Amino acid sequence: MKKIVLALLVLITAQQAWAQHAQMETLFSNKKSGNKKVSIGGYGAVVGKLTPMNDKLGVLTGIEGGVLLNHKIMLGAAGYGLANNIEEPHPTIPNDRKEYLQCWYTGLMGEYIFNSSKLVHWSAGALLGGGGVGRREGKWYDRWDDDHHDGDGWYDGSGFFVAEPFVGVEVNLTTFLRISAGGSYRFVQGSDTPGVSDSDLGGPAFKFAIKAGKF
Repeated sequence: MKKIVLALLVLITAQQAWAQHAQMETLFSNKKSGNKKVSIGGYGAVVGKLTPMNDKLGVLTGIEGGVLLNHKIMLGAAGYGLANNIEEPHPTIPNDRKEYLQCWYTGLMGEYIFNSSKLVHWSAGALLGGGGVGRREGKWYDRWDDDHHDGDGWYDGSGFFVAEPFVGVEVNLTTFLRISAGGSYRFVQGSDTPGVSDSDLGGPAFKFAIKAGKF
């Protein structure tokens, strides 16, 4: 009798353990079930922006990238730099050479993509980070031969905080390639370069991007 009772207790314990194992929910799984799982992808993008800089047209180029969750939430980072020559003479010190604006910024980026599987859809997000601004003498192809000032040709440099919300429209070219166009607004605070104000660096921008990855 004791053996029968012991055997029943072992069977009941094993059955309860198996039931708990079978009912366990996990966040990441390759098995198909009724539970909603998290899809993980990611993408990288090359980006171009047209934006006013010190009352002139600036061209910013850069890259973006990050992890894509459930085909709609992107968490990543981005960085951009001024690619064209914008004259920026010192406000008080005369110079016989032309001086140009130097500017870059980078930060963490979040984006929400609406109806990602549709041919045409839209997204919205924001970047939070910081950057630097300064002057350089000569154009890009001149600075490598310039021994004046520091090795990078920078001077009057300062840093700043930047926040940039954005919206865009995307088109799915293939399952792994997309193009995007949209707009953003750059809020800048804290720059201290003589003759360059926060409002000179901030402002609206038109953005175009080519994205590649697992969407």
